[in-house]
Amino acid sequence: MFLKILDRLEEIIISCLIGGATLLIFVAVLHRYGSTVPFLYPFLHDIDLTWAQELCIYMFVWMAKFGAAYGVRQGIHVGVDVLVNRLGANQRFKVILFGLLAGAAFTGIIAALGASFVWDLSATDSRSNDLEAPKWIVYLAIPLGSALMCFRFLQVALGFWRTGDVPHGSTHVPDLAVDPAAIHGSHA
Repeated sequence: MFLKILDRLEEIIISCLIGGATLLIFVAVLHRYGSTVPFLYPFLHDIDLTWAQELCIYMFVWMAKFGAAYGVRQGIHVGVDVLVNRLGANQRFKVILFGLLAGAAFTGIIAALGASFVWDLSATDSRSNDLEAPKWIVYLAIPLGSALMCFRFLQVALGFWRTGDVPHGSTHVPDLAVDPAAIHGSHA
């Protein structure tokens, strides 16, 4: 139950961040170019969107950190497995498990260092330039995203230990299944 909630929350956060950033960029661009149109200028002149670019950058950073964890869970990270696939089954198992645990160790270290950095930063009055948001909130993406990624590496490693399978990304989109005959035209 916890994993299903976490999976769904992860997907919602990523979707909201990328959707929100895209919408914000769209509005900022409309504002910028709409302000050059004489009859729109009086309406748009007093609207200040100087903070939009900074917020979009932060949203994409957060989305990338959580998206990386999603990528581990789904098995969609790029990997070079030519050498690994040439190994025997026993050696392949060990190398893959080592790689997953090394990924967990690395992201765990980044999460710990990031948490220490954010903790120290929270004791300061450091703020972002345009939004004037506390910088520790901005940088919180590092420990949270890295901790989630570490958890996903451990989750995949445990699944691999039990079943011998790792998740593999799929290019199949279930709701868009198309009959090949419909595309090429079937003549009976």
